[in-house]
Amino acid sequence: MLKVLSIFGTRPEAIKMAPLVKALAAQSGVASKVAVTAQHREMLDQVLSVFAIKPDYDLDIMRPEQTLEDVTSAALRGLSSVIADWQPQLVLVHGDTTTTLAGALAAFYAKTPCGHVEAGLRTADKYAPYPEEINRRLTAALADWHFAPTPAAEQNLLKENVAREKIFVTGNTVIDALLDVSQRECDLSQYGLRQVDWQKRVILLTCHRRENWGRPMHDIFQAVKGVLERYKDVEVVFPVHKNPLVRVIAHQVLGGLPRARLVEPLDYLPFCHVLRRCHLVLTDSGGLQEEAPALGKPVIVLREVTERPEALEAGTAVLAGVGTASVRAALEGLLFDKALYEKMARAVNPFGDGQAAQRITEVIMKNFG
Repeated sequence: MLKVLSIFGTRPEAIKMAPLVKALAAQSGVASKVAVTAQHREMLDQVLSVFAIKPDYDLDIMRPEQTLEDVTSAALRGLSSVIADWQPQLVLVHGDTTTTLAGALAAFYAKTPCGHVEAGLRTADKYAPYPEEINRRLTAALADWHFAPTPAAEQNLLKENVAREKIFVTGNTVIDALLDVSQRECDLSQYGLRQVDWQKRVILLTCHRRENWGRPMHDIFQAVKGVLERYKDVEVVFPVHKNPLVRVIAHQVLGGLPRARLVEPLDYLPFCHVLRRCHLVLTDSGGLQEEAPALGKPVIVLREVTERPEALEAGTAVLAGVGTASVRAALEGLLFDKALYEKMARAVNPFGDGQAAQRITEVIMKNFG
């Protein structure tokens, strides 16, 4: 049996690794185990429940006010022990979190081959996003197998002298997960969304990234406030991140506004259904730049740069920056330029067709099975 250990620690990683974990579990000749760091605890558990995944190892490293140094050292120690205990023949990590880097480094120390899922994303600015850009660059240096979601990601890896035969373009597993979960039944009224008028143009807002804390986030929310105050047929659904630095600003600027629905972070199932029903997406998330186009939802990206330029090139997303004027202009443009909206909504999603997990499994079996 081929022993494969899948490692993740945050909600986005869990969503994107779940289809691969399921595909490996169904593959004959594979003994598949899962190790989670629980870098995010509550949000991670929600996703594990949706996909019925029970980790074989749970490090539970999350602590109040933990620093990047705390997370890195705890994850590295814990994952090194897991690898020593089970001695897998292949370790899989995903994306760009601190858990990702720690997992790849632990595999390297154990001289165990490592596969990097969602490899090759780059902004060329090591502080944007922070610390994710450096996490993924270092993981690429440590990994032996690179599962790139797009040809552009493959080109990034080739420029860094990764051997072509070690790179496989597979699409992104997040599309696999989204297409699965968005078809399930879900009653949105029980998630603090009973008052949402879905006949209006509903904006799904997510904003939490470290580089947007403080003034940028305040300015973003001011733009949203201005749109809500001027246009009565617009609503905003904002699942507010648990981080107090996000919550304080969100409630200062948007709290109490009519048609601003500030709700608790949504489980993945209701989140997929909000995404399916909304008019457009306003986000600083990376994953949503991939997910929203799969359901025909235009994306306004709340960043100065994106590691997913394919979305910009395909016309499924636009960069708005973080200034009040630029964010509001992007919002009003999509709300009132019907031709632009239709063009973005109908653009072909460059991030995959829902078969990425199966492609990765086939590569693993061909090279290891």
